[in-house]
Amino acid sequence: MVDIIWASAAELARAIRTKKISSEEVVNAFLQRIEKINPELNAVVQVAADAARAEAREADKTLMRGEIKGPLHGVPVTVKDAFETAGLVSTGGTRGRASLIPSIDATAVARLRAAGAIIVGKTNVPELSLAYETDNLVYGRTNNPYDLSRTPGGSSGGEAAVIAAGGSPLGLGSDTAGSIRVPSHFCGITGIKPTTGLVPTTGHFPLIVWVLEHLAAIGPMARRVEDLVLALPILAGPDGRDPAVVPVPVGDPGAVDIKRLRVAFHTDNGISTPLPETVRVVRQTAKVLSEAGIFVDEARPPGIDQTCDLMDGLLAADGGTGVRLILRIAGTKKAHPWTQQAVKAMRSKAVSITEFSGLMVRWQLFRSTMLSFLGKFDLILCPACSYPALPHGTTLSDQNTSAFSYAATYNLTGWPSVVLRGGTSPEGLPIGVQVVARPWREDVALAAAQHIETVLSGWQPPSM
Repeated sequence: MVDIIWASAAELARAIRTKKISSEEVVNAFLQRIEKINPELNAVVQVAADAARAEAREADKTLMRGEIKGPLHGVPVTVKDAFETAGLVSTGGTRGRASLIPSIDATAVARLRAAGAIIVGKTNVPELSLAYETDNLVYGRTNNPYDLSRTPGGSSGGEAAVIAAGGSPLGLGSDTAGSIRVPSHFCGITGIKPTTGLVPTTGHFPLIVWVLEHLAAIGPMARRVEDLVLALPILAGPDGRDPAVVPVPVGDPGAVDIKRLRVAFHTDNGISTPLPETVRVVRQTAKVLSEAGIFVDEARPPGIDQTCDLMDGLLAADGGTGVRLILRIAGTKKAHPWTQQAVKAMRSKAVSITEFSGLMVRWQLFRSTMLSFLGKFDLILCPACSYPALPHGTTLSDQNTSAFSYAATYNLTGWPSVVLRGGTSPEGLPIGVQVVARPWREDVALAAAQHIETVLSGWQPPSM
């Protein structure tokens, strides 16, 4: 096995089960790595060192009795601070919850624990998970491990940064407009936004309700695609509390014959033209798929250029009333400047009930048109974002915000989407590619992603 901190969660799980290494050794290695890298990254905002070590010792004792708790027995994981964790401060990045300790876990967290995982820490988020950068007034700013002057993205930026830097093998993120996939792209790791309704959102803060339940999804993040394959079935399925979850089984990527797939790829969505190096990486990835015997055609879904108008309209339709209410309920008296800016922008975009009804019709037509496009294809390959990781404080400009439309499109459709590293920019920054499948076909997206990773190597360690 490779060095503990660079091993995949799947490798660690196998090594622990076969007693080649103890859970206590593994947990200690990651806690030591967090202690080393976190002063520069500020990615882990709560470290559960004592509890994690105690759980690891118990996992080893259980294994000695011949008992295995689950597929992640004794494996350390981290969790985005948007998820409630029993006995561990869960702020959601807002001051009103700076000392809030929940009594029960979010469903996704509980399922990781039930599978044997050990939580070693919580990772940083922007306030209310509202930004493509990770910064808040509780914990401050998180840095990108490939260039500390750049952001790891948001809102699962702390998660992506610590995984990329070897502080965690596996993490839990959430994604409403790219919040798993943009940080995965910026930090060179892999992450999946599953089909909307596959994984319960119970215990996520803010609550994912109304329009958001048709946009948002919860999924795993890791350095290797095999860990997404391992973790997703653990997270999926109804919990008896989230009414939006559909009982659809997760398919096995190993059963997918990739040579029978039909792939459409595009390098420009008509909203934000990517940098030449991004175009090069997407084309190189398309070639990798073609050389595997897969049918590949350059084709862009019609109507995809409506993404920004639709997403902005849906998120701002209430004029920011929902965000203000969440802050009030949380007890936050002073919001982060980005949150204030977002609410101010939303206020100017408030619409009437009649206008909102029209927006919903447009959204439905968009979804229908996109789905019709997939009648000829099994997958869409495209950029994850127009640019590699951006300098801190620059993601709020109109030009840069539009770059995230590549991810937001597939929140509007609700389809499963995997991002993984496909190449490197001239500055040495990761460049991700996005692999999108039909609804409920996570197995197809993951199978293609595994092949791409095998050929192009995927994640590469940062120099820190």
